[in-house]
Amino acid sequence: MSQSVRAEASVGGSRKPPRLQAITILGAPVEAGAGVAGCAMGPAMLRTAGMVGTLADLGHDVVDLGDVVPGDLGEAEPPEGKTRHPAVISAWARALARETHAVLSEGRLPVVLGGDHSLAMGSVSGVARYAADAGRKLFVLWLDAHSDYNTPLTSPSGNMHGMPAAMLSGEPGFDFLFGGEKRESIDPGRLSLFGIRSIDADERRLLRARGIDVIDMRMLDEHGFAVSIRRIIDRVKAADGLLHVSLDVDFLDPTIAPGVGTAVPGGATYREAHLVMELLYESGLSPSLDLVELNPFLDERGKSALLLVDLTASLFGRQVY
Repeated sequence: MSQSVRAEASVGGSRKPPRLQAITILGAPVEAGAGVAGCAMGPAMLRTAGMVGTLADLGHDVVDLGDVVPGDLGEAEPPEGKTRHPAVISAWARALARETHAVLSEGRLPVVLGGDHSLAMGSVSGVARYAADAGRKLFVLWLDAHSDYNTPLTSPSGNMHGMPAAMLSGEPGFDFLFGGEKRESIDPGRLSLFGIRSIDADERRLLRARGIDVIDMRMLDEHGFAVSIRRIIDRVKAADGLLHVSLDVDFLDPTIAPGVGTAVPGGATYREAHLVMELLYESGLSPSLDLVELNPFLDERGKSALLLVDLTASLFGRQVY
């Protein structure tokens, strides 16, 4: 028996081909929610790094619809509190909600390339609407250094990339985003904030009051990434739920992913991040996906973009052996 065959047998048998998916790529070059310019270049950089070709090489049916075009800014009444560029974020949220809902309704999985994390106000809203239409419970895995649970009344900066988790969970102060359009919130009990290591005081108060699942880096250091992600997977499966993954570059340690404007030391390592994606793939849940906050202006020779492409490949079935 050759060395390679022995190695393959030792890990439990022959290699299984990936489950083939119908994937639709949507670009969302929005940076109005961020405090540092550059995120608008994120979708183009992820395409340059080979996102479409990498997924297609795995055998998936990949369609790139290009960048979403937000609608008219309108004249929504500005919310009470502190928000920057609310009309722009509202236009993006409405457009992305329509697009992700349409993609899922066609039997395909949306992969949204950002853009700052405010885009999740739209992308996840569309997924939540689809889940409600299907009579399924939506779970959201938020891979991020920050909890993103500020509201216009609590945000110190008014940057709306720090608010999407709160908005999606139904916190007050966000009615201006969708106006009279139909939208769905997510149950705060089905939101998991994973890899967190930076939370504002008012966010901490709201998170505790809502009973949101916060898996911070201390917990991951203590219990391990595999145990923690499997617990989330088990919850989704037990409810026969749908899963959406929203991955912020700052979930990763800045030594391996420097291309982000909100870097926080002590993030996930290369192997920890891949393990999360590999376990999600092996779960069979087939989540929809956001990739957000990539700032090519701050990156090092495409290092962060290439890693995001590799992580997406792991989520969709690329195997080492």
